Amino acid sequence: MSTTKTTLGRRSFLKNVSLAGGGLVIGFSWLASCKEAPEAKAMGIEMPKEWFELNGFLKIGDNGIVTIMSPNPEIGQNVKTSMPMLVAEELDIDWANVIVEQAPLNTDIFTRQVAGGSQSIRASWEPMRKAGATARQMLKQAAADTWEVPVSEIKTKEGVLIHEASGKKASYGEMASKAATLEVPEEVVLKEKANFSIIGTSKKNVDGKKIVTGQPLYGIDTQREGMKIAMIVQPPAFGMQLKSIDDTEAKKMPGITNVLVIDAYVDDQKIGFFDQAAFPKMAVVVGDTTWQVMQAKKALNVTWEMAPEYAKEISAFGRTFNVKRPVGLENTNDHIKAMQQVNSQKITLARKDGNPEKAFKNADRVIERSYSCPFLAHNTMEPMNFFANVTNDKAELMGPIQTPEAMEHSISERLDMPLENIDIKMTRMGGGFGRRLYGHFLVEAAVISKEIGAPVKLQYSREDDMTNGVYRPAYYATYKAALDVNNNLIGFHVIAGGIPESPLAANRFPAGAIDNYLAETWSIDSNITTGAFRAPRSNFIAGAEQSFLDELAEEMGKDPFDLRLELLEKAKNNPVGENNDYDAARYAGVLELVRKTSNWDSDTSKNRGVSAYFCHNSYVAQVLDLEIENNQPKIKDVYCAVDCGIVVNPDAATNLVEGGIVDGIGHAMYSSLTFKDGKPDQKNFDTYRLIRHNEAPENIKVDFVQSDTDPTGLGEPPFPPIMGAVANALYKATGTRHYHQPFMGSQEFKG
Repeated sequence: MSTTKTTLGRRSFLKNVSLAGGGLVIGFSWLASCKEAPEAKAMGIEMPKEWFELNGFLKIGDNGIVTIMSPNPEIGQNVKTSMPMLVAEELDIDWANVIVEQAPLNTDIFTRQVAGGSQSIRASWEPMRKAGATARQMLKQAAADTWEVPVSEIKTKEGVLIHEASGKKASYGEMASKAATLEVPEEVVLKEKANFSIIGTSKKNVDGKKIVTGQPLYGIDTQREGMKIAMIVQPPAFGMQLKSIDDTEAKKMPGITNVLVIDAYVDDQKIGFFDQAAFPKMAVVVGDTTWQVMQAKKALNVTWEMAPEYAKEISAFGRTFNVKRPVGLENTNDHIKAMQQVNSQKITLARKDGNPEKAFKNADRVIERSYSCPFLAHNTMEPMNFFANVTNDKAELMGPIQTPEAMEHSISERLDMPLENIDIKMTRMGGGFGRRLYGHFLVEAAVISKEIGAPVKLQYSREDDMTNGVYRPAYYATYKAALDVNNNLIGFHVIAGGIPESPLAANRFPAGAIDNYLAETWSIDSNITTGAFRAPRSNFIAGAEQSFLDELAEEMGKDPFDLRLELLEKAKNNPVGENNDYDAARYAGVLELVRKTSNWDSDTSKNRGVSAYFCHNSYVAQVLDLEIENNQPKIKDVYCAVDCGIVVNPDAATNLVEGGIVDGIGHAMYSSLTFKDGKPDQKNFDTYRLIRHNEAPENIKVDFVQSDTDPTGLGEPPFPPIMGAVANALYKATGTRHYHQPFMGSQEFKG
């Protein structure tokens, strides 16, 4: 068991008897705030002078039922189940007696209430366990004082306090009120990992029944008395802006109450990293029902004009960034030509080991291949929406958002309203994938509500959503390998960039495994708005890198597993450079595991592709088998090995990996967003291709490396490498290499 401090300095728990009948309420904060939470005051909770240094809270009722708040947004990654499991484990409570609630945004109690970066479990691993362990220790002390025995003699089991020598027992509920009067222990003992009884076991999604029975959970379900429906009318092309509207006919239509023009963001407003907005100025139609508003949108007569050049400084993560959007209407064909040209000219050094120039000059032969991918729309199942009720002195907001704290600051800045007057509640999200990191739609809803003086639900149509930007950037990369006369790899060079950012991760594998290594980068400005997409940047560069390594292995006459493992052996035993950001042994471990589980060495007749990648602190390796049926690829089996440290909820983790695999296959094979004169060519699912049920793998087998390492990321790591596995398997099946996504949209595919 490990002992850990529960406080910083003289900080103490927030604790008191709850109004519900004598329960124990425990709150904890990473922010060490001294401010009094208004909801706690309303409950009659006596506030301490300082907050306990943790992240979340729990309530124990006098009947032994425990309510655990889940602080982070839920986008389908199952943190609403898995995060409370951490508290319940150390509390030593029967999971059947746990109720889970979604916490609202509260920066006085919580921090990092973010769904992004696959960090929710990793960041909460110790703090949430401390919360449960501290509550358990206080309950033990209450029992010891009541029974007049040493606290060291008190044991717990599934919500029951036990003193074996006297035979006395009591439920947590019986001791909750007394525990609330005790001083918080300065240190608590966390369980040994070998003694976990909840962590590492599969628990069903706490919202599962509500989801399958159609109960309202999502932002789009929000209904309030007197609520209006609002929809936007945005420019038809990137590079254009609203000039004027004639709303004469629209205002005559049934149920229409308002037609207005709003500026979601104004010129003097401080812009944050997550305030990415394609069209800050837009027309808005407000009415009684969604259908009425949709019809009125068609009746608007709107005039557009060319937008000027845009340059803005934004602040994020303690740094400032300059965002530039040039004038003009962009085209996909021009993008491809520009990336090819810049890729060979305007580049910046990112990393250099050894003497790669000499290695390539002395090479017996050089292998060079280029790869590209298009813009992608996130296309969450639930389009963007948000509820807002803004008055002169308060803003109430509710809906699906991945970054509530960042958007609280944006609302404060835009409305000139104190943070304490802003209340953001999070609903479950019908998908995120990074799109809901950017909460301009939340700001738009707030501005609309303030303008019309009424509660409103802003609702994007699918077409509004798909053409609103914040896409996955378009990327391009060229890989080169220098081989000597004996087919030894003596030099490696990667040049990667994109519109408007580069996907290059210069310190990842195979950096550190090759003596002469060169990485260079570049980017091109664009007025097409982009942002994080599931596994940002990795979602392209992994597939390109792993495709190239496969082709390189063939050129060297090596098995693709052997080449990767030889390079990792070098990185482990004699690494090159000091900034390699991966653990070569763990990387090799997932490759060795999937090689075994897929029977790679014995099933040599199959059309198989292997791929592996490290991102978000985790390691994933995959083998994919496919066949050609009716001149189309049919994916049969996918084998996946994952090292993400301790797996909190195995069934949920498996589901997350399976979803990432299917998602990655779909984007690699089918998805693409193209532009003509600034207009997206694809506006709905009739033209934007997603994977279909019959195109998903017939079988997916997921294995996790058994580990005592603290948990790392899982929502994103299985997504990037599968694209390389698809490309490598397609080559085995067709004899054709695939360099440009989507594979089924390129002319390269031959059945």
